Amino acid sequence: MSPAHSAPLPATPAAGAFRIAAIQTVSGPDVTQNVEVVAGLVAGAADAGARLVALPEYFPLITADEQAKVRIREQEGNGLLQTFLADLAQRHGVWLVAGTIPLVAEADDKVRNSTLVFDDQGRRVARYDKIHLFGFQRGEERYDESATIEAGGEVCVFDSPVGRVGLSVCYDLRFPELFRAMREVDLIILPAAFTYTTGRAHWEVLLRARAIENQCYVMAPAQGGRHPSGRVTWGHTMIIDPWGEVLACQDEGPGVVLADLDPARIASVRESLPALRHRCLG
Repeated sequence: MSPAHSAPLPATPAAGAFRIAAIQTVSGPDVTQNVEVVAGLVAGAADAGARLVALPEYFPLITADEQAKVRIREQEGNGLLQTFLADLAQRHGVWLVAGTIPLVAEADDKVRNSTLVFDDQGRRVARYDKIHLFGFQRGEERYDESATIEAGGEVCVFDSPVGRVGLSVCYDLRFPELFRAMREVDLIILPAAFTYTTGRAHWEVLLRARAIENQCYVMAPAQGGRHPSGRVTWGHTMIIDPWGEVLACQDEGPGVVLADLDPARIASVRESLPALRHRCLG
C-alpha cells in the first residue's frame, strides 16, 4: 500500500472546517470481499474524524466479465448493496457518497452507473446517474461503457453538513459544462476508475482545472492498482482546494485520503479572484 501524500492534519479540524475522506480501492470480482475492504476503510475514515466519506467508482465489482454488473444490479431502494451502504453510514455517523453501484436501467441488458448518497442516519438523500460514458481504443486497449451502461441525464447537487456538493463520475471530468451547470458549490465529488493510460496523461491536470475554474474543493476517490482481471487503474485519489493545490493524494493501493474543507478558504479565493461573478456566458 502506498502512503497518502499530505500535510499532517490536526486531531480535529480548525473551527468552522470539516474533515472529508476519499477511499481508494483495488476492487476485484468478489463482491463480498470488496465490501469488506470498504467497510474497514470507512471505519478508519470515521475514526480519523471525517464527516463525509466518498467511495470510488465500481467499488463493489471490477471484472473482465462486463455482464457481471448486470447480474448484480439492484432496484433503487432495495438490495444488499444499498442496505450495506445505509447501515455503514448510520453505524459510523458519516455522510456516505457511495461511489457507484449498478442500478436497474430502462434497457433490460444494461445498468445505470449510479452514485447514491446516504446521510448519517442511513437515509438516501441523493442519486446521480453517470452522464458521460467512456469510450477509448488504442492498440489492444479498448473500453466501451455504452455496451452495458445506460447514460443518465440530470445534474445532481445536494446540501450536506460540509456545504453544497455536486456529483460527477469518472469520464464526466472531461466535460466542464457539467460542472458549470452545478452553479456555485463548495465541493465536487468525482468517484472514478481512470485507466492507467488516460490517468497518467490527464487525471491531475483535469481535476485541478475543475477546482480552479469552479473555485471549490474537489475530492476524487479512485480505483488504484492492478486488478485480478488484469486491468490497471491509475489511482492517485486526491483532494484539491479551490486554488488548485493538491492537499492529499494516494498513488496506488487501498487507503484513506483525508483533508479539511474550510469554507473560509473558499470565501477568500472567491473574494480575491471573483471569476464566478465575472462570467459572461452561460
